[in-house]
Amino acid sequence: MTDSYLSVEQPIYSTRAHVFQIDPNTKKNWVPTSKHAVTVSYFYDSTRNVYRIISLDGTKAIINSTISPNMTFTKTSQKFGQWADSRANTVYGLGFSSERHLAKFADKFAECKEAARLAKEKSLEKMGLANSPSQESVPGDIQSPMTPESINGTGDELGVPDLTPNSESQSEPSPNTQTFTHSPAITKHWEAELAALKGNNAKLTAALLESTGNVKQWKQQLAAYQEEAERLHKRVTELECMSGQTNVIKSQKTELNQTIEELETALKAKEEEMEQLKVEVEKVNRLQEQKDSLAWKLQETDDRSKELQTQLANLEQRLEASQVEQETFRKDLKTLLEVLDGKIFELTELRDNLAKLIMGS
Repeated sequence: MTDSYLSVEQPIYSTRAHVFQIDPNTKKNWVPTSKHAVTVSYFYDSTRNVYRIISLDGTKAIINSTISPNMTFTKTSQKFGQWADSRANTVYGLGFSSERHLAKFADKFAECKEAARLAKEKSLEKMGLANSPSQESVPGDIQSPMTPESINGTGDELGVPDLTPNSESQSEPSPNTQTFTHSPAITKHWEAELAALKGNNAKLTAALLESTGNVKQWKQQLAAYQEEAERLHKRVTELECMSGQTNVIKSQKTELNQTIEELETALKAKEEEMEQLKVEVEKVNRLQEQKDSLAWKLQETDDRSKELQTQLANLEQRLEASQVEQETFRKDLKTLLEVLDGKIFELTELRDNLAKLIMGS
């Protein structure tokens, strides 16, 4: 990141927290990415009008998340919160030292999310006024995010104390609970991106069909121009063969040459337009691939959600059965204690009787 770029990206809020990421293999367990509490900062880039959450552990970037209107920050316990970043293909989790710090971080997330939504709406309005349907591009939400290597600096720390081991264990939720909490948010986010891609794909397809029709019309016009040029060349030859009209022939020849040059210029322009249409077709193909990929991810998420719901139902049944067994065991134990008390009483009476017999003898 250059100095000029740093001059326009400024920290607007900083705090300290333990950073976690969801295990990419199991999608269940949390993996700590920092050994201790680190600074987590909100940054605003005035040139690109975007908000980012950045955190460094030494020189390593452990969080570089651009906030989009589709993101949601979820409080899963009194000291733990999480959000999903589809660009980074991960889920971030933060463990705070107090509930107050978590609430303040969540409020700042909501503010940045609303600002990002307003900025996106303004950008889309400008694009709608400036571009024709055939030049419409994919919205900014699907562009590639900045790489972690481009991060430099975390801003001023606010002096929040480090989390103790006990507070960290209290703030970290169980993996199964986190998965159930966030699956609907991921599904909603992918559905929104898939709907946006479908809309853009339909627009690009319509523009491509319109452009294809224009190409056919241009080819017909080009063929007519070529026939006219051949006819004019023949006319020039005939005029050159005629005597007594040299000046007229030269003038007509000059005009014909100019007409030919204009036709060649028009032909070159049409060829450039055809190249642009090829580029648009390639964009449509890429968008189709992205749509298929998102549809597959959405199906995979639905399947996983159903599987987890089945596991939860099984666990609830096992818990209920265990409670019934415990109640039965308590009743049996109580009965056994009553029998044991009776036996002890009988033994006590027997001892007293034996004692009396001994004393009597």
